[in-house]
Amino acid sequence: MNRPDPHSYFDLSQPRTERVRLRLAVDFKKRELRGDCTLYLDRAGAGQLDLDTKSLVIEGVSVPGIAELPFDLGPEEPILGRRLRIHLPPGAREVTVRYRTTRDSVALQWLAPEQTAGGTEPFLFSQCQSIHARTVAPLQDCPLVRIRYEAELLVPRPLTAVMSAAPGAVEPQGNARLFRFEMPQAIPPYLLALAIGELESRDLSPRARVWAEPSLVEAAAIEFGEVESMIVQAEALFGPYDWDRFDMLVLPPSFPYGGMENPRMTFLTPTLLAGDRSLVDVVIHELAHSWTGNLISNANAEHFWLNEGFTVYGERRIVEATYGREVALQHWALGDIDLDGSITRLGADSPLTRLRQELQNVDPDDAYSTVPYEKGARLLYLLEQEVGRERFDLFIRGYIAKFRFTSITTEEFVSFVEAELPGAGAAIKMEEWLSGVGMPPNRPQFRSARMAEIVARAERCAQGERPSGSDWGGWSRAERSLFLDHLPAELDASALAWLDQGLGLGTTRNYELLVAYLRRALRGEYEPAFPRAREVMSTVGRMKYLRPLYQAAGAHPRTRELAREVFATAAGRYHSLSRRVVEETMAGWVA
Repeated sequence: MNRPDPHSYFDLSQPRTERVRLRLAVDFKKRELRGDCTLYLDRAGAGQLDLDTKSLVIEGVSVPGIAELPFDLGPEEPILGRRLRIHLPPGAREVTVRYRTTRDSVALQWLAPEQTAGGTEPFLFSQCQSIHARTVAPLQDCPLVRIRYEAELLVPRPLTAVMSAAPGAVEPQGNARLFRFEMPQAIPPYLLALAIGELESRDLSPRARVWAEPSLVEAAAIEFGEVESMIVQAEALFGPYDWDRFDMLVLPPSFPYGGMENPRMTFLTPTLLAGDRSLVDVVIHELAHSWTGNLISNANAEHFWLNEGFTVYGERRIVEATYGREVALQHWALGDIDLDGSITRLGADSPLTRLRQELQNVDPDDAYSTVPYEKGARLLYLLEQEVGRERFDLFIRGYIAKFRFTSITTEEFVSFVEAELPGAGAAIKMEEWLSGVGMPPNRPQFRSARMAEIVARAERCAQGERPSGSDWGGWSRAERSLFLDHLPAELDASALAWLDQGLGLGTTRNYELLVAYLRRALRGEYEPAFPRAREVMSTVGRMKYLRPLYQAAGAHPRTRELAREVFATAAGRYHSLSRRVVEETMAGWVA
């Protein structure tokens, strides 16, 4: 047995999947996908082929010429699921598994009509990162196994299907429609994605389009209208865009992340629709993944920082090229706050604060934090500072050219650094960054005169000197966030009333600012904010917002009761990942 991934039954000694064909019927009443998955192998097999499955019902296995093939399902393992072992006959190059999903398939969230913006049609979306593709289809669910795929989805009228693939023909079939897709580029399985609902689209450029429910699509088209210029800036930094199209889908609010970088169809939370393009840095982040994360992926979840650290670094470079150095510095400073918060939550000596992780018997969802994002980006920033930007930009382009359409380990990255930037890794103590816990002493600092002024205003605000509405109105979103993040965690009722009414935070559409206000309002038992807090916690499933709101609600008996009431009614609407985060947060409340 030669298993390179602690979260997969994929065995290097067995044939590897090159291409997948999915043929699935979508049943909203049963909340299941049913059909078959055909795997096309890189070489003829004879003997065992191990696939990953979880929460799937396997109905049969066949190869050409043999309608029923022997297979074994291993025992249920809490993290990995059940190994599907197929016994291939000599010469087999393809195998088809007939199956159906179940209501426990964690990658799939089925929404009733009342959970959507339109309120009349149901909705389904997938979230396969990092090891949940196996709950959608039986696969070698390991990023090393990059696959092309084609798919047929039979969808009830009048719903529309989209996937992380190029759309093909749509055929009417009675009360349903058959949507065809093809993904010509090889992707890791976690980038397999689908969504089905009442959807419309708007073109933003010849290679970019936004999809959303009808009531949101115009707002989304305005919010993300500058995406083509972002693609051009990214190409100037990292080379040609290799995925043909950069389309986006705005999902219902239960989506647990800010965005998911599915190639050809980035998934986004509706909380980005602030009305002033102030939160498009999330779109920039997902766009940057087109090079780092999609074009080059981590070999498994232990090297997740290669996806996210590179992408945060790339995001900040695109922000700098688009909006200037000062704005980029402010984004780095906001990242510092998120990073410190994650390290405090995990513990500075936690092994989960390392970049190169050991996750045997650890669920990647339990290891998730901003550490691989922000700590990883700072490692790359230090390399840039050590060798100079011009040389480092050549290094990045060389890195992308060498490893494009592959999935790699930290060790491969280190070897490339040593070959291309000899001595730079040792100079910045790279091994301490990769293997050490917490933050190394040579952590870079991100400061500017403008940021110092904003922080000083926040400190004076604690003594009663508050910015005027005109001052606030002239600040950028990043400056406003910096100001709020440097206010004391505990504020009295008069200060909270000023945030609410004087700055309008109780009614803002910018969720970064809104949540910064609401968590202080909950901690301060500011009752006028309770209805807005209840609304946000009941409707928004983004983990980035739910965790701090439920943490703040745990400070007092009255707010704990409010949070328990919200969770009792909203838990069924949360994505399973969000529900787990909330349950863990509530379990950590100190009475």
